[in-house]
Amino acid sequence: MSFTRTLRAVGGAVVAGALLFGTAPVASADQIRNEQWPLKKFDAESIWKVSTGKGITVAVIDDPVDGDHADLKGNVLPGKNFVTGGTADQSHGDNEHGTAMASLIAAHGHGAGGADGVKGLAPDAKILPIGVDLTSGAMAGSEAADYAAPLRYAVDHGARVVNMSFGVGNDTVTPEEQAAIDYARKHDVLLVAATGNSGGLASNPASVPGVLAVGAVDSQGHIWQKSNYGPNLKLTAPGVNIRSASPVEDIHGKYRLADGTSDSTAYVSAAAALLRAKFPDLTAGQIANRLIKTASLPADQQGTSLPDQHYGYGSINPLSALTKDVPAGSKDGPFPALGGGSSGPSSDPSSAAGDNNGNLTIQSHKGLSAPFIILMLVVVVVLLVIVVVVVMVVRKKNRRNGPPPGGFGGPGGPGGFMPYQQQAPYQQQPGPGAPGSYPQGPPTQPPGQ
Repeated sequence: MSFTRTLRAVGGAVVAGALLFGTAPVASADQIRNEQWPLKKFDAESIWKVSTGKGITVAVIDDPVDGDHADLKGNVLPGKNFVTGGTADQSHGDNEHGTAMASLIAAHGHGAGGADGVKGLAPDAKILPIGVDLTSGAMAGSEAADYAAPLRYAVDHGARVVNMSFGVGNDTVTPEEQAAIDYARKHDVLLVAATGNSGGLASNPASVPGVLAVGAVDSQGHIWQKSNYGPNLKLTAPGVNIRSASPVEDIHGKYRLADGTSDSTAYVSAAAALLRAKFPDLTAGQIANRLIKTASLPADQQGTSLPDQHYGYGSINPLSALTKDVPAGSKDGPFPALGGGSSGPSSDPSSAAGDNNGNLTIQSHKGLSAPFIILMLVVVVVLLVIVVVVVMVVRKKNRRNGPPPGGFGGPGGPGGFMPYQQQAPYQQQPGPGAPGSYPQGPPTQPPGQ
């Protein structure tokens, strides 16, 4: 099977500013941090008081990662390049996708106190880079170019979480790939994969049972129009106007602005690293369960039957996942047991989702939601009280004044190994940002199909 697999999940591409005359100024480092809206949305400062992902290794199967980037230096392990056979901690050419994903997970920024540049959601986690060729898929010493060997390498070299922001051309999982997924699960490794950016059905590996499939939402929590969907979609995370690190220098410095489910997947992998550091005794399935039980939907989607094929169980709330009292549940969590079984959140026939503030509410799979029923009961009681009060007042008045002419009321009576970014050149072209999103201006990526 040739690895002419297009990366379906590559999260977007570098935003090129218009250069009409002269040279545009380089974006300041503090501006770069200010543009990381997901960190504000997540309340990252509060998160880092609870967990920073210290002691957890996250494998990134992707382009090689620029381990010398100022915002990543010291957090990138050597790893392995399956194309050259060497290490994967040095980026070559214009391949920036792996560096971008690594930075969203474990960048630490730079400058005084690490206040400048990009910061990842799990800044003390380590990145295990596993280099594959996202364009041709050629892998050194591998005639069958699939993700099976890279995934087994990740498991054998200490990864607790594996980020897979790509999709393969053949949507049917091969026996080798399925065996590698089962191998990872048996070794308690959480697999996180992007659904893709074509607006169609999610594909391999996101579509494979046992893999945590992730879609993209904007700053308001609404699903990104190009985010792929399907019955195996479990979670969503920020994937629109995402600022990340790049090995390539442009008018913004070594940074890029992008859209895509790749970026969303990196944020979920980072959240999983935070949880694995905080709760070392929980299984991979139980970690996924905490993310699901504390996920939220936008206000206009409250009451949606879950899991929804576009939203899954909702968008991640890492702080709630770290601090809420969530029962551990079964060891497999939302995944089918190895060898068969059903997929769904553990320990409860209904899925718990949060409101926009991350507060837990129960969303039933069928019928009306509990909050809606309670609200209706309250409204009915209030209306009954009002009717009783009005009747009593009218009767008292009538006793004093007698009925008006004509009787009561007066006369007349009561009247939804391509990087999850796009196909070649796997970079987004400049374009306007989605209305209402923050910050504005990233290009959308080409379809990841």
